[in-house]
Amino acid sequence: MPDNRAQIEVSRPAQGVLCVHLGGCWRVAASQPSVEAIGRQIGPPSDIKTLFFDSHRLEGWDSSLLAFLVNLKKFCTRMQIQFDPGGIPEGLAKLLALATAVPEKTDARRQDARESVLSRVGVRALAFKTAGFETLTFIGAAFTAMLRLPGGRARFRQTDLALHIQECGVRALPIVTLISVLVGLILAFVGAVQLQMFGAQIYVANLVGLGMAREMGAMMAAIIMAGRTGAAYAAQLGTMQVNEEIDALETMGIAPMEYLVLPRMLALMLMMPLLCLYANFLGIVGGALVGIVTLDISPLAYFNQTREAVELWDFGTGLIKSVLFGILIAVAGCMRGMQCGRSASAVGDATTSAVVTAIVLIIVSDAVMTVVYNTLGI
Repeated sequence: MPDNRAQIEVSRPAQGVLCVHLGGCWRVAASQPSVEAIGRQIGPPSDIKTLFFDSHRLEGWDSSLLAFLVNLKKFCTRMQIQFDPGGIPEGLAKLLALATAVPEKTDARRQDARESVLSRVGVRALAFKTAGFETLTFIGAAFTAMLRLPGGRARFRQTDLALHIQECGVRALPIVTLISVLVGLILAFVGAVQLQMFGAQIYVANLVGLGMAREMGAMMAAIIMAGRTGAAYAAQLGTMQVNEEIDALETMGIAPMEYLVLPRMLALMLMMPLLCLYANFLGIVGGALVGIVTLDISPLAYFNQTREAVELWDFGTGLIKSVLFGILIAVAGCMRGMQCGRSASAVGDATTSAVVTAIVLIIVSDAVMTVVYNTLGI
């Protein structure tokens, strides 16, 4: 039975010339000779100047022979030997030329060298500068679009505004209801544990009423809307960016800031105060459930204590915060959506970034406004 395995032989027909005889059948599944075998034939130091091939005994080949020739050519380049592919089959020669036509990029492979601390700080600083410039540009464009609204020059569809109001208003009530009642329950339980030690259970009404009206109602509604509506805005605009719909609007002369961003901002600005009032009411109801069921406080006594503790201005401070929170959520969600890349993963990154950015802005702005209120004696 004839031996049709991959075969290789080396001869020296002339001084400084090496001939590689290819024979047998070169298949991926079969064992094959290595480039090192030819390297041992040449040996260092070498007087070989030219390498060529003889493929008369070659019976068959696939990509394994191509890989062998590519590695052999790299070896010849290192050894400064001229590689002559004239003796190999024509199809294989074309594939070899195609495989070696474009050199490998110098930075294509992963570099093990660690980046210096100074370099990392510089990269982060430049990225922070770019992000800050893009944020200011977006805020300026949004403010300009808002200024065009009173004169009726802002171009957007009224039906879009109504749809966004429905999305961030009525359809958000179930989750706002659940969270607000639970927050009121938690505040009442936390206060009851301490106030019972002094026999002052009735002041649970003060704690829950003031906490919900001034802080927790607006903040919890804002965090809910950041995770629900802000993420939805980023995903919607990011998907439009991927599908090049925003580019199409600009091509038609329609400003995306007015057509896409402005209705979303208006919807959240209008709905956040209403959601805040709704959350305040339900939080107080949740606290009342704890006071009535657990602390044996009569409903009338709890209501009167809440009315004496909470003034109308306390609700006003929360409403002012809620309007600001609505603007921040809309800006964060729309900005991340407009800055989205052109891939599916970029949409996910934009959505995540929108939620994180909105929550951070909510907490920071709430802290600033609380300090301002305290300074002004409000």
